[in-house]
Amino acid sequence: MQYELPAVGIDFGTTNSSMALVTQDARVQLASFPTSGADTLSYRSVLYLEQVKQESGARRTHSWTGPAAIEHYLEAEEKGRLIQSLKSNLPSRTLTGTGIFGRRYMFEDLVSRILSDLRKHAERQFGTPIRHAMVGRPVRFVGAETDEDDAYAVSRLRDAFAIAGFESVEFEMEPVAAAYSYESTLDHDELILIGDFGGGTSDFSLLRVGPGVRRRGRTPQDILGNSGVGLAGDAFDARIVRKLVSPALGSDSYARSLNKILPAVPAWIYANLERWHYLSFLRTHDVTEILRSARLRALEPEKIKALTALIEEDLGYQLHQAVQRVKFELSYSHTAEFRFSDGSMELHIPVTRGDFEAWIADELRAIQRCIDSLFETSGILPCEVDRVFLTGGSSFVPAVRRIFATRFGEDRIRNGNEFTSVAHGLALRAEESLRSVCSPG
Repeated sequence: MQYELPAVGIDFGTTNSSMALVTQDARVQLASFPTSGADTLSYRSVLYLEQVKQESGARRTHSWTGPAAIEHYLEAEEKGRLIQSLKSNLPSRTLTGTGIFGRRYMFEDLVSRILSDLRKHAERQFGTPIRHAMVGRPVRFVGAETDEDDAYAVSRLRDAFAIAGFESVEFEMEPVAAAYSYESTLDHDELILIGDFGGGTSDFSLLRVGPGVRRRGRTPQDILGNSGVGLAGDAFDARIVRKLVSPALGSDSYARSLNKILPAVPAWIYANLERWHYLSFLRTHDVTEILRSARLRALEPEKIKALTALIEEDLGYQLHQAVQRVKFELSYSHTAEFRFSDGSMELHIPVTRGDFEAWIADELRAIQRCIDSLFETSGILPCEVDRVFLTGGSSFVPAVRRIFATRFGEDRIRNGNEFTSVAHGLALRAEESLRSVCSPG
């Protein structure tokens, strides 16, 4: 059957976004996005604004999103305003907007800028207008404490899509969308547990899937339960910075002040290192003076010198790329070396998988509690689950995988593409929704 509208799925993520479309011959095609190197299937969920001086002397604000935003940010000698993790702020009623270069931007306008570019890229690639989409959402948004907070986040996201040129959107739970992706590989029915690990949230769903379920028609009873917790990959990265990187830059160092021994540098400066784009906020006269004074009094002045270089040379993005590398290496090796060499910075620090797992122990326990609560509320026993399907970058962290292997056995675990499984499933979900609307009767 030919549908008037393309079946499009959009996974708007905290860190990365992706987009997919079901073609007329029932294939799922993922959108690809150009970078300075090869094309990528994941689009960085970032917005960068910069003031550019015109020939007349006046300044005009330019903006970029995705890979282009990162590239322009890194190339700029005088940094503009880089904004990321917007999805994590959707439930916040206090964050309605922000001032940038003397202009007030509403929060939904900032989100819509990213969504609009996603849409335009996909339209060029697929050769068709895109005005309707199936959009993923977490089981529980980061920072949402009540159902009302979640509903508020969804309403803001819906408004942002409307501003970005979408005429209508439907929402689906991200782990349910991942289940659609997994289901497309099945020739039999299964009861599955989905674990979707994003940048800001970890979400879980129990549901029945398979060709038999599709033939008889899905019912609400096929989804046996959902649960989620507001932490994932970004929280793991922050722990690496706090426990491994910051001590090498003086977070545990002391300085002499009169007859006392005190911390050399205020803790809030190190807190800004844990979100790489916050590093630019430290390039102020006040921070420069704090660090200059600290280095003169410090018992380990070389560490304060390294911290100063990191801030002055604005190496936050490069630092967190190094964090990503060591996290990846620890997923496949019991030992690794954190290596960071950029500008005048040079760090080589050995680290073990055991160290990393100890640093993220609280996060791992929160994930375990979330999974256990899902089984308690659904009334399903772990032994009844046929397969566990894990997707998202943190699903490859051995300590995360061990949570599932302990409960279900390694033989029942399957992995999906960490960045595109949700978008793939959302496109299939969109196609199913369109088919139900267009079918006679």
